[in-house]
Amino acid sequence: MEKWEQFFREKQVERTLNALKKNNFEALFVSDSKFAIEEVMRQIPDGSTVGVGGSVTLGQTGLLDVLKNRKIHLVWPMIQGKTPEEIHGLIQKSFAVDIFLTSTNAITEDGKLFNVDATGNRVGAMFIGPKKVIIVSGVNKIVKDIEAAEKRVKEWTAPQNAKRLNRKTPCVETGVCSDCNSPDRICNIDVTLRKKPTRTQVVIIIVGEKLGI
Repeated sequence: MEKWEQFFREKQVERTLNALKKNNFEALFVSDSKFAIEEVMRQIPDGSTVGVGGSVTLGQTGLLDVLKNRKIHLVWPMIQGKTPEEIHGLIQKSFAVDIFLTSTNAITEDGKLFNVDATGNRVGAMFIGPKKVIIVSGVNKIVKDIEAAEKRVKEWTAPQNAKRLNRKTPCVETGVCSDCNSPDRICNIDVTLRKKPTRTQVVIIIVGEKLGI
């Protein structure tokens, strides 16, 4: 990375952290995935019930592998559930966990989180149910504002996720969201966290790496 790029990124992260804190989120920066794992582990007491929302980022950091060796009660619907009924039951349990782990589709420089979901289990658990939510995000997900966040999801995140999940949607072919009516559509719910939810502690860990989609 060129020096000017590094300087720009550092200032962008600084602005974003300050804005998140102003909006009453807990926010911190770590340099890489190793330190992200250490910070998450520090925030999870032994014996906790921990839910996991679908996230490429968490897998890339190696956090999910480390979690398996912790003395915790893990609720991981997409891995532990073998049938649609089992998955749905585990999703319901994930709303009552002590700590919920996930990532985000975008973080704005003015301190907001923007997410798009198919069923709502991931975004819903970010603001109601769990006592604490820990959100891990790469620096590549920082954007200027909500308009830029929506553009990022439509032109990159949603098409890439639809492709990864083998969905039959137009965006898989075109690479851009067309606001389709496909039964396989994954862009059904938009949620913007503008301030910290009243009943939920939200910790945002920004990692100095490109992570996720």
